[in-house]
Amino acid sequence: MSARRSLVWLGLTPEPERELPAAVATLRPRAPGSSLPSVAAAERRRIERLILHGTEHRWLGYLAEVTDLVVDASRSPEAGGSAAALVAGEVVLDHHHMLIGLPGTGYERAAPQRRALEKAVRRLKDHPAEGGAT
Repeated sequence: MSARRSLVWLGLTPEPERELPAAVATLRPRAPGSSLPSVAAAERRRIERLILHGTEHRWLGYLAEVTDLVVDASRSPEAGGSAAALVAGEVVLDHHHMLIGLPGTGYERAAPQRRALEKAVRRLKDHPAEGGAT
């Protein structure tokens, strides 16, 4: 690890590290024959690699993918996954709000995602699918 590599972003990862694997696994399209637990385990390994070997830029790129999944799920909550989308959306939104306390441009770079997540979370709360978020 380079002495110049900034590690301050790692202080923001505990909640996403705990909450996102299962939620994101629910939102991701699955290959035929793959189970939700196996997809969640793969998601957990991906997050672990990002945290142990990644950079803030790569971490924010991953969270941009999650944002896209949440936004897509919010557009059709009747398709299922709205509870998982709400969890993922709120976790990433909280993370992105905390970026304001870190040095660098992460907070500004995440602004479009924050706006998209705010709309998506509001939509998911206003129109939860049956059996979804309450």
